[in-house]
Amino acid sequence: MHRDRAIPLTAVVLLAATALAGCERGSSAGPGESTAGPSGCPATLARAEAAVKRAERTDVPWNGPTSGPTAVRGKTIAYVAQTMTNPGVAGVAQGVREAAKVMGWKVRVIDGGGTPVGIQAALSEAIALEPSGIVIGGFDPRATARQIAQANAADIPLVGWHAVGSPGPSKRPGLFTNITTEVEEVAGVSTDWVIARSDGHARVVVFTDDSIPFARNKAALIKRGLARCPGVRLLAYANIPIPDAGSRTPQEVSSLLSRFPTAWDYSIAINDLYFADAAPALRAAGKRGTGPPFNIGAGDGDPSAFQRVNSGQYQAATVPEPLSQQGWQVIDEFNRAFSGRAPSGYVAPVHIVTAANSGGATSWNPPGYRRAYRKIWGE
Repeated sequence: MHRDRAIPLTAVVLLAATALAGCERGSSAGPGESTAGPSGCPATLARAEAAVKRAERTDVPWNGPTSGPTAVRGKTIAYVAQTMTNPGVAGVAQGVREAAKVMGWKVRVIDGGGTPVGIQAALSEAIALEPSGIVIGGFDPRATARQIAQANAADIPLVGWHAVGSPGPSKRPGLFTNITTEVEEVAGVSTDWVIARSDGHARVVVFTDDSIPFARNKAALIKRGLARCPGVRLLAYANIPIPDAGSRTPQEVSSLLSRFPTAWDYSIAINDLYFADAAPALRAAGKRGTGPPFNIGAGDGDPSAFQRVNSGQYQAATVPEPLSQQGWQVIDEFNRAFSGRAPSGYVAPVHIVTAANSGGATSWNPPGYRRAYRKIWGE
């Protein structure tokens, strides 16, 4: 009797040990180890799959502002860019120009060149122009504290794009508002995509630029999101300043391929441009454009990223910023500031673009934004 009863108990113990071992193997897999098998995070996987399905929808109606002040005339805007080699910064600048033309405003773009000294000089030049408003385009205002104080003292409204970590007004530094998607949502849906696509088993490299607080925060959130699933392992954290990405990313990718010749199967980058620079090294190593590694950009969704996604060339997905819409929003927020009104409070929803849902497009913006802003402005 005791021997017969011991058999099922032993089987239960063995089954439990096997399941536990499978989960641990996923979280500590070395080069060449298999991560196949049931997910080690079924609840997290289910939530990730649902979140990805929502984010991939293309039929979401405009949920931004529908009312506000009519157009104020005769304004001049200075757009101070962190660097115009950053596709996100450049894309928003183009949206600003387009919307300002509708308003009859003038725009001057001043390129900071991606260096602290260059950005400080660019912002000083902008203030000297005595514009109606200044855009803080993709750099940390704390690195230009003296110039920000000068602009505030001169009552020049400042609107940030990816300037601080959260959307909305900022007291320190003094910004009328900051425009960005919710970084928590962008980071979260990027990790959701990796977890869902890998069925809870992935070995990931994260590319970021820790010199930009916004990017550093996003990368920290990505790491935290990946850690929700025991079957997902962070292989490496590649910290490459965006201005140096063209020269340093190929070298870093070659090094990663040497360290993890078969283990590296997913990547998340805080900006799509890293994958443009990674492609030559991946191609030289004989990697297929359709992966692995399967790469997703957690911003900014510039046209070249869409082209890589659409053609299956070393990028499988992107979580794009609606760059043109955000440029129009910059102008709308300035118009509210000039009219003595509060910021709109609008934050664009997150969206995942893949070859399956892009429709061949090279950008994504919330449908109907131009019509909505024109109606508000009376144009």
